[in-house]
Amino acid sequence: MAKIEDGPKHIAIIMDGNGRWAKERGLIRSMGHERGGNQVREILKAAHDMGIKQLTLYAFSSENWKRPTAEVHFLHDLLVRFLKSETAQLNKDNVQFKTVGDLTRFPGRVQKAIKHSKEVLGENTGIVLCLALNYGSRAEIVNATRQLMEKAIDDNSICESLSEDLFESHLETAGMDEVDLLIRTAGEQRISNFLLWQISYSEFYFTDVYWPDFTPTHLEEALNEYKRRHRRFGGL
Repeated sequence: MAKIEDGPKHIAIIMDGNGRWAKERGLIRSMGHERGGNQVREILKAAHDMGIKQLTLYAFSSENWKRPTAEVHFLHDLLVRFLKSETAQLNKDNVQFKTVGDLTRFPGRVQKAIKHSKEVLGENTGIVLCLALNYGSRAEIVNATRQLMEKAIDDNSICESLSEDLFESHLETAGMDEVDLLIRTAGEQRISNFLLWQISYSEFYFTDVYWPDFTPTHLEEALNEYKRRHRRFGGL
């Protein structure tokens, strides 16, 4: 894939449709998640080749705990296997690795794998791969508000100096660019509590393609659609 000029710097993807992909093929849901995990590798490489600087993937939402226990355990194992198998290559490719979300609820083996990958990839300077894990945007906004309230107890000037930039600096995505393009696969057209603050001026791209079938070609189509749009940011 060639670099796309004037494309988005930061793409966020809601990777939807793994279960439906499996069901339509007479497979168990875990097979859809397995296939979906493999697509992450392809899409990350394609995003890098196209000049994307940051890629944020909705890997496990705070609502996903409601799924059957066996499926939740499989998703945890899939994440651990992905990190163990891919971290060396990610390091070779100079990929930065970040997460957003509350990691404390995950089992120890999951937290250990995440910590190891962050340590290995911590000094890299290439494309940012950010996984949203046990993430919910409303909780993120509440937590940022709580932090500022606690600081205001000792420093009254916080209230007077409160601004969008100050608030944003307390979000988990602090230091990352705002999302330019949000992609959701599998035909659904909702945000599902994902990066509500960060997508306030994003372009949205919805596709019927299930995530396990989402290829670099589909990503290129999304980026070309993005380029056809005129982003006014409230202006003319």
